[in-house]
Parts: sequence; structure tokens; C-alpha cells
Amino acid sequence: MFFGTRKGGVSWLVVFLGNPGARYSGTRHNVGFMTAETAEKKTGKRITRLKFKALTAAAELGGEQVLLMKPQTFMNLSGDAVQPAAQFYKVPPAHILVVSDDVSLPVGRLRIRTKGSAGGHNGLKSIIARLGTEEFPRIRIGVGAPPHPDYDMADWVLSSFKNQDADLIEEAVQRAWEAVETYITQGPDRAMNQFN
Repeated sequence: MFFGTRKGGVSWLVVFLGNPGARYSGTRHNVGFMTAETAEKKTGKRITRLKFKALTAAAELGGEQVLLMKPQTFMNLSGDAVQPAAQFYKVPPAHILVVSDDVSLPVGRLRIRTKGSAGGHNGLKSIIARLGTEEFPRIRIGVGAPPHPDYDMADWVLSSFKNQDADLIEEAVQRAWEAVETYITQGPDRAMNQFN
């Protein structure tokens, strides 16, 4: 269902995970959307065209045609945006690069993987469920763990960055976009060696 790119079509999807709406702007769960803002600055493309339940923009990276996507489904239904786009453009899972937050990584740390479980992340769970595979790459941005074990995880991921963490995240989303470019133009090994 996914293989063989449409003529003149898209060869990659880059999916920035987050929740739409002003109340979620700048929260830990929205570092994917923050990375999308960096992508807009670097590519000169505005991610504003509503398509596949996502805000989208077409960009070219190293000769590859890429669809930049910000799902507007809310995090837990991210797969409802990703799967129709992948099916329409016949993009294989190995070319669906997802940028998300990760509470198990220290603030600002990046981790690139070519595949893997959702690790408790509801956005990744939704994409795995809709694609029927875990074999798609992801760039995870560390947002830190809650300060103590009793802290409500939903409250934590919907909280904003403060002080030094805000500075670390600003730098991390710049590096995450560089990692996206490197992954697509130079391959996963180069990206993992450089950014993990």
C-alpha cells in the first residue's frame, strides 16, 4: 500500500507532534511544533495549508520532496493525520520522520531512532496503530521527567519550560531541525552519530 512514490510527489513526511491551540503553545508536549517553527524559518515555507487533518507545507531538502506536517488532531490521534498522507503519497514507513517530546530524556537531549516502541507516548502510539508498524524513524527531544514520582504526567507534559530549561529547549529545537535535514540528506547513521 505504501511503496512506490507518486510521480512528482512527496518522498518524505516530516511530522511534528503537538497539540493545536494557544493554551498548549510552549508546553513540553509541543516541542515538535516548536521544531516546526524552526523549520519554517530555515526553509522559508509557512506550514499553514490544511490537508490530511494537518497544517502542511511542501519543501525540498537535498533534492528530496518533503511534506512538513503539524497534525491538528490533538496528540492522541496523530495517526489520523499521518496515515492518510502516507497512503496518498505512497510514502513507506521508513520515510516518515516523526519529531516528538520524550520525558525519559534530560531537557534538551536528542535521541534519533530508525524504529521502536511508543515508549508510553500517545502520539507515537496513535501513529503506530494507524500505520500498523513501529518501523518509522523518530527524533525525540528530551523534556525531562516530572520532579517527583507522584506528579501527574498529563500536568507535567502540558507545563511550560522555565529559566535554563527554556534556553536548553530553544537550542534543542534548532538541533532537532538540523537532525531532520541530516537524516533525510545524509542518512540515519550520520544523523545518529552527529546528534545522539
